[in-house]
Amino acid sequence: MISRRNIRVKVMQTLYTIDTLEQEVKPGEPVKLLQKHFDESRSLLIYMIEFLNQVLSYAETDAHHRASKHLPTAQDLNVNTKIAGNELLWRIKEDTSFTAARDSEKLVHRIDKDLVRRIYVQLTESAEYKAYIASPERKKDEERAIVHFVWEQLILPNEAFLGHIEELYMNWDDDGEMAIQLFQMYLAKPGTFDFRTLISADKWSFAKGLLQAVLEKAEHLETFIHPRLQNWDAERIAVLDMILMKMGVAEFLYFDTIPPKVTINEYIDLAKEYSTAQSGQFVNGILDNIHKELVQTGKLQKTDFRKA
Repeated sequence: MISRRNIRVKVMQTLYTIDTLEQEVKPGEPVKLLQKHFDESRSLLIYMIEFLNQVLSYAETDAHHRASKHLPTAQDLNVNTKIAGNELLWRIKEDTSFTAARDSEKLVHRIDKDLVRRIYVQLTESAEYKAYIASPERKKDEERAIVHFVWEQLILPNEAFLGHIEELYMNWDDDGEMAIQLFQMYLAKPGTFDFRTLISADKWSFAKGLLQAVLEKAEHLETFIHPRLQNWDAERIAVLDMILMKMGVAEFLYFDTIPPKVTINEYIDLAKEYSTAQSGQFVNGILDNIHKELVQTGKLQKTDFRKA
């Protein structure tokens, strides 16, 4: 579910955190920091699902509030709660993996109730909602369509929601796109995710292995980079650029299932997105030269970094 690009970002963030720490990192701490980054991604996804859950379920809350008025009107006593019984919504509510993860995160206490109410009111005023509740039947396509309408048209583009989630989750800028993709996958098949292991065993092995390779072989990786810096002072190169280049060289040397061209392209993109305006071209030049020399000298013989 989580792509290798997302994994590289998490490893990069972990290495940057370690580089900026004043004290020496204890054994085992780097992997714990990496796990924390993945936990933050997991929490973000769970929160998005719960927010949708709260909006769709608000029909019952609204009906209760209105019926509890001192002098309720006939309209107050006849609020349509069809959407609260939406079939897709109930598949989410009955997903024990999701509910257990949500409860462990204590996310209910972080929900902006007023924002939920405002989005629900906006929903009730929409033509899509009025058409949905006009039919007493529950058709599968219509049940899904109204849920997707709420998410895609009322929540995700909502500036108040985006401001709210950015305030709660500092990783939104890095993880937002991935979380949205995972969210859409989840809506397609609620109940199929194991929220305890959002990252598969093989991808976790890649993430942990890449992190440990860069840390344990840092000096060796730098011997490939420093000779190509020419007029550049290694101490003045952007920290992220050096981290990305070491990650790239580590992939050249120790990860035999990843084509070198894929590695180069991935780190060019990451350098452009996370470092300076010139970083993409700079990282491209260094990694491309290292790759060519490894090929020409027959040294592109990938091996386990622990045995190297």
